[in-house]
Amino acid sequence: MQTVDPKQARALADLEEAKALIAGRRVRGAGGTPGGVGTFLLGVALSVIGGYLVLNQVQVSSSFGFFNQWGWGRPAGFGLTLLPLLIGIGVLFFDGKSKLGWILSVGGLLTILASVLMSLSIHWAQTSLFNTLLMFGMLAAGFGLVARSLRAYPEGDEDSAQNP
Repeated sequence: MQTVDPKQARALADLEEAKALIAGRRVRGAGGTPGGVGTFLLGVALSVIGGYLVLNQVQVSSSFGFFNQWGWGRPAGFGLTLLPLLIGIGVLFFDGKSKLGWILSVGGLLTILASVLMSLSIHWAQTSLFNTLLMFGMLAAGFGLVARSLRAYPEGDEDSAQNP
């Protein structure tokens, strides 16, 4: 009569369960649904190309004026926005653990970044109707294909795609 160690029996049962899970596991596609990997990749490619073409037609220029957005039309006072950053850096060199120094430095950087971003003007470059339709059509088709690939494919389509 052969005795089976309980630890070995449990390990053997776990091994058999893992084998069953691996054997029964089906290949999953985009979004964890069966199938749709090719559709997903084509959709991503169309979205990237369409997005690149759209962004390529946008022209960004700068008219740096600190209060232009409120209609005051005065030239920018950049030195005043630089002052908190410089004071914060000086305080940090004196005491690197100073909370006031970190607040002034980070606040100064954020103020400068915000003022630069607020001064940007974005314009659409002149292009033909065909190019516009092509750019936005590729972008929309790509988004549609990506969304379609995340939906589960019917069982018949999946079997025929895997076993031609």
